Amino acid sequence: MISDSSASKPLAANETIKAASNLLRGTLVADLQDTSTGAISDDNGQLTKFHGIYLQDDRDLRNALKKEGKEKAFSFMLRVRLPGGVATPAQWLVLDTLAGELASPSLRLTTRQTFQFHGILKGHVKPLIQSMHQALLDSIAACGDVNRNVMAPPNPERSAVLQQVYNDARSWSEFALPKTHAYHEIWLDDELVAGGEQEPMYGPTYLPRKFKAGFVLPPSNDVDVFSQDLGYIAIVENGNLLGYNVTVGGGLGMSHGNAETFPRLADTLGFITPEHVNVVGEAVLTTQRDHGDRTNRKHARLKYTIEDRGIEWFKAQVEARAGIKFGPAHTAHFNTIEDPHGWHECADGTSFYGLHILSGRIKDEAGWPMKTALREIAEIHTGDFRLTPSQNVTISGVTPAQKPKIEAILAKHGLHKENERSRLRLNAMSCVALPTCGLALSESERILPRLLESLEPLFVKAGVASDAVSLRVTGCPNGCARPYLAEIGLVGRAPNKYALYLGAKYNGERLNRLAAPSVTLEDAVKMLAPIIQRFGAERHPGEGFGDFCDRAVLPADATFHSIGTVATA
Repeated sequence: MISDSSASKPLAANETIKAASNLLRGTLVADLQDTSTGAISDDNGQLTKFHGIYLQDDRDLRNALKKEGKEKAFSFMLRVRLPGGVATPAQWLVLDTLAGELASPSLRLTTRQTFQFHGILKGHVKPLIQSMHQALLDSIAACGDVNRNVMAPPNPERSAVLQQVYNDARSWSEFALPKTHAYHEIWLDDELVAGGEQEPMYGPTYLPRKFKAGFVLPPSNDVDVFSQDLGYIAIVENGNLLGYNVTVGGGLGMSHGNAETFPRLADTLGFITPEHVNVVGEAVLTTQRDHGDRTNRKHARLKYTIEDRGIEWFKAQVEARAGIKFGPAHTAHFNTIEDPHGWHECADGTSFYGLHILSGRIKDEAGWPMKTALREIAEIHTGDFRLTPSQNVTISGVTPAQKPKIEAILAKHGLHKENERSRLRLNAMSCVALPTCGLALSESERILPRLLESLEPLFVKAGVASDAVSLRVTGCPNGCARPYLAEIGLVGRAPNKYALYLGAKYNGERLNRLAAPSVTLEDAVKMLAPIIQRFGAERHPGEGFGDFCDRAVLPADATFHSIGTVATA
């Protein structure tokens, strides 16, 4: 059990920055007006994260600029807050235009169901946010020590249950927003608040660390609910939403060589009815606010609070704060994480089209004009777009009259066969990594196509090319592409050096384990070749690749520090 000795330890530097920030304002206005540099101060760089913005630089240019005695090629990354990943065609067109005019030309779909802009110059950040605001979009709390973009099932079946789950996710997103007016004052030129402003749920220093929430509708675990700080598993009976199993304490970030940091799957607290979603969410959040570690940011996530104090202690705290008792968890079964690709008919007479986009990068290249094609679809579409947790997009609510028009646009641009890919490719994800992410130790997005081209023939040769296998690559151990839940996970350690993980359960209910601490991509492929061949020859009936590796490849004592309890019955 944790002691209260941490109270005597010095606070992490970010805590002082938050406390002195005047509720996330800092000196951002003055910094933004400084035209002598493309950057902002380090302290303000921490505060902009709460506004959904990161300061970055082009690391491909660092050495050359340094030799020339010039400043780094600074720019900003901005994440849109988009609960459940739902965007209207009008919003899509605005974001498409802004990417071309005020950022890098591409849009990127993230693993948290939202858009990222990259390459925004300092003078363009404010105009971009103001244009987003006109389209009823913002970036509030898309980053920072707060509840971040809330995930929800993207499958646009448009059933009453799905709509209610989405509504509950959106309700929690709005409920958990910071109440400071700093964002509107700094970026939208609203008048300054004249005293009396408070953060009734977060307090003046917000949370000790980031907080992620997700809603999921079995049998699909597309949001990887057990990786979330707070998860809601929808329980449906006879077509009605009974409520949710609540999970807490998931999180995948770690640090290489630091055994005190580790991925962890969430524990299940129990069952609640839908009207208690926000009150339970607030109780979970405020318990972490009051008891999370503010002295060590590597130990500040909710998973460590629960690991240190125990799930029963945490459950008692949440029940006392929420004023309810959890019921026994209901049975919930997951069997897939893969997005539905291609055309699917819906009960309301419309259709949806799931479109695979590797790494979520929407851009125009020779022979692959994805950005142009999606813009043309948005210009005629009367439904909506839904971003998926696997970095794909679903064109939803397509009427019978629109369907052939959308098919024609995709065919015109040679994109009508994008879904005719290997199951390995359809289940692959990567983070951005180099050249823009300041935390990246190695490549991720830029090497994923080459990695797939090396691995796909191995699955064909073994006769298992039709199997769904999850492959995820990240440039650092923070785990943005959820690599520790991949059947094959590669986590950057240094340039062209990766830790190789194997053996997660495909449906997201078991973490993988370390198979090799530091290998090149080429060595990883060589290691995987005989394993894939064995999988084809020795697998049990119905056994997935991760299950095979867990059973037949990895030593029994190769395990993470803690994996929580994912039982839902």
